[in-house]
Amino acid sequence: MTRAPGRRTAKARGLRYEDGIRAIVVTGAGGRAFCTGIDRDDAGRVPQPSSPYALDDPLLAIGPKADDLWKPVIAAVEGMACGGAFYLLGEAEFLVAGETAAFFDPHTTYGMASAFETVHMAQRMPFGEVVRMALMGSAERVSVRRAYETGLVSEVTPAGGALAAARAAAAVIASYPTGAVQGTVRALWSAKEAVRSQALAQAPHLVTLGSLPAERQAELLRRRATGYRTR
Repeated sequence: MTRAPGRRTAKARGLRYEDGIRAIVVTGAGGRAFCTGIDRDDAGRVPQPSSPYALDDPLLAIGPKADDLWKPVIAAVEGMACGGAFYLLGEAEFLVAGETAAFFDPHTTYGMASAFETVHMAQRMPFGEVVRMALMGSAERVSVRRAYETGLVSEVTPAGGALAAARAAAAVIASYPTGAVQGTVRALWSAKEAVRSQALAQAPHLVTLGSLPAERQAELLRRRATGYRTR
């Protein structure tokens, strides 16, 4: 069954109780972008405590693993995937992408520390690739070819074909005994869970301490040119 990215954590959590759903495909609406993160205006409406040790990240619980969902999730990516998209991509089992897909992390460009996103991507990409993507910010796009070479993407399709390919893979997986499938998913994630959990625990403090005030971020966003390069 195909599901688009949900806005609230309860959507993924509720799938645990739907026995008829044995594999899930997450995709964006249309072909322009898979996900470009949370809207800045929406982010500004999330009440935050003054302490950097109590930051409430609005996207922290959006992914399936954060919701304790161990049914396999496949991401079908078309167009841009950046910033907050990595919460979803980081908790998918594998990615299928159309040939025009591109990945980037704009945080540093606009005075924001990239912590949650880089932690998720460090589980999926070689360390040097994650560092480069995070530090180059909006100046560079990781092409789908490069994403495939580094292991972020498992299959590249013609533009517009990612959803069909992801559904085909999901149908195969869903045809197998679901207990065995979910046990395999859980076993694989347990191999890296300790490191991931410790890193995510530090992320809110690093975001608070390393980011510019919101008004300075907005100023940089208004002034920034859109030129970039692809690799």
